[in-house]
Amino acid sequence: MNLETVMQELEALGKERLKKMYITNGAHEPLFGVATTEMKPLFRKIKINQALADELYATGNYDAMYFAGIIADPNGMTEADYERWMDGAYFYMLSDFVVSVTLSEADIAQQVADKWIASGEELRKSAGWSCYCWLLGNRKDTEFSESKIADMIGLVRDTIHDAPMRAKYSMANFLYTVAVSYVPLHEMAVQTVEAIGPVEVVNNGKSSFLSTASNIQKAVDKNRLGFKRKHVRC
Repeated sequence: MNLETVMQELEALGKERLKKMYITNGAHEPLFGVATTEMKPLFRKIKINQALADELYATGNYDAMYFAGIIADPNGMTEADYERWMDGAYFYMLSDFVVSVTLSEADIAQQVADKWIASGEELRKSAGWSCYCWLLGNRKDTEFSESKIADMIGLVRDTIHDAPMRAKYSMANFLYTVAVSYVPLHEMAVQTVEAIGPVEVVNNGKSSFLSTASNIQKAVDKNRLGFKRKHVRC
């Protein structure tokens, strides 16, 4: 299948209701409004195809960009490729659920995510922290440096209240993921969440507080400590 036929298939799968929902969340034209579950049969036809993924991502169409992440070859992308994709990620559903998800399956995931976390850009910071969430929730604990993750917990503790909004979400999710999926630092993550206290976020002018502590407790109550996903991408 080529770019034109894939775009035609995606357009046929579009639904106005989902299109409106995506726009409410920050997407903008062009987009079709395709449910992610509807993309699976199309993926089974195409499999992994990095060249086509790059073409789709370059269209700027939200649905095409999302599907690009599904058919991308994570280790077939260089750091420059990931930076290019991040340049095109204009809102969090692309930065955190397309680019960072794809990056999390690459061998260079940590080194790229570390640079994004240290950047001054909201969506790069968010994508960097999100990438670690995907990593910690999927890979074995032994693949990570305990001291490095501990330092990252300290960084969240010291900076989350002053971080850009989308980064706040990802940093809080990082603490949740450490507490649930990275057993060696469960207690440290829980204690840090308690020390940080309520984290305020603002959406569409409405203020709310992230419920990280209660979400961790729910996971504990369900005996989900040590939980790892079998797959990151759908």
